[in-house]
Amino acid sequence: MIHQYRNNGYNIVLDVNSGAVHVVDDLCYDAIAKLTEGQEPDPATLEDPQTEEALVEALKDRYEASEIREAWEDICELAQQGRLFTEDVYEPVLAQVKERKTVVKALCLHIAHDCNLACRYCFAEEGEYHGRRALMSYEVGRKALDFLIASSGNRRNLEVDFFGGEPLMNWQVVKDLVAYGREQEKLHDKHFRFTVTTNGVLLNDEIQDFINREMDNVVLSLDGRREINDRMRPFRNGKGSYDLIVPKFQKLADSRNQERYYVRGTFTRNNLDFSNDVLHFADLGFKQMSIEPVVGDETDPYAIREEDLPKICEEYDRLAKIMLEREKEGKGFNFFHFMIDLEGGPCLSKRLSGCGSGTEYLAVTPWGDLYPCHQFVGKEEFLMGNVDEGITRPEIADEFRGCNVYTKEKCRNCFAKFYCSGGCMANSYNFHGTIQDAYDIGCEMQRKRVECAIMMKAALADAAAGEEQA
Repeated sequence: MIHQYRNNGYNIVLDVNSGAVHVVDDLCYDAIAKLTEGQEPDPATLEDPQTEEALVEALKDRYEASEIREAWEDICELAQQGRLFTEDVYEPVLAQVKERKTVVKALCLHIAHDCNLACRYCFAEEGEYHGRRALMSYEVGRKALDFLIASSGNRRNLEVDFFGGEPLMNWQVVKDLVAYGREQEKLHDKHFRFTVTTNGVLLNDEIQDFINREMDNVVLSLDGRREINDRMRPFRNGKGSYDLIVPKFQKLADSRNQERYYVRGTFTRNNLDFSNDVLHFADLGFKQMSIEPVVGDETDPYAIREEDLPKICEEYDRLAKIMLEREKEGKGFNFFHFMIDLEGGPCLSKRLSGCGSGTEYLAVTPWGDLYPCHQFVGKEEFLMGNVDEGITRPEIADEFRGCNVYTKEKCRNCFAKFYCSGGCMANSYNFHGTIQDAYDIGCEMQRKRVECAIMMKAALADAAAGEEQA
């Protein structure tokens, strides 16, 4: 499968199955486009003289015949090297991936089904998750960690995210569970990587010091410019939260040497110019950031609609170009959705199935119920078990294990499938009533982000090559 596009002056050709990226001139770009019309060529027959002559005939009005033949030879060489027109080696081993024994390696602990903000787009209903306000007890949390250890097989590194609502509203239990986890590490030869996601309202020096000692990562919730953040993330009395939390976040990010954290925002129809919010983060001194598109029903006034996609794609293009400029100026920063590994990347199962929700990753409610992930919490049809009995409905895990980019028709022929791994199953369920579909608006944004990320890799490589020649 071949995907071609032009971005920021670069002609980019992606060989989807191998992951090879080629930056080519106009002739080569047009030649590959002509060769892939209708059906992609078989590498074994690509060197057929008839193919060469047909290519010369098709492009002779724009290019010299000798140049077309030279481009054709280069294309044939790339195909011989397994970097162009490659076969799909993943689908034939799909059965093995589906049958693999998965172990639970990560838990999202809903340490607090309560919150001190009233974010207007919150899928957790200000922390209630379609149910009741509650704080997780130490006993339930301890059982959750015991369940994780017992279900993790030979895997040593385990991940626990303290989530909410607002986790800092149950801070003592967070500290006690971290202490318990550290004790269990020694007994079971495990290592816990703890993360906390916070709105920062209750953040202080004592909490910051503890986070820096014990948390491998921290997610800081902030939506961008003051007026944008305060419109969507107010206190329950309507007052904005920006002025209170920004200085705390800046201090925390600096105390972590601008590493192992993310400032994480959400953009809505109210700020389709969200690149300005990303740049606002950068101007505040943050180096690690992400702004996610809101996911909401079309009846929600803030929800992104299909007609918003052209503007959103323009914003991603604009942001990518500005990030390249800032990188050249020594003012670079990381934007989560543009971080892409073209040389290594995720393992095979991750490429095909994604985040591992329902199999490797589970969410735990304050009273100990187990769900496939935090976005399924409160949907009783996805209740998998509890921390006392373990997984009592393994058929749910089997359903999630069987969901991949080849079982979803929308994914099968999508060039971005090995980067997004089929997208969010919760979004698919919320919009289509099944995890075997895809959230269409989200897919369009994901494809644009992948294109921008690859272009940036090409531009940075181009700049590095120029420096070496100089």
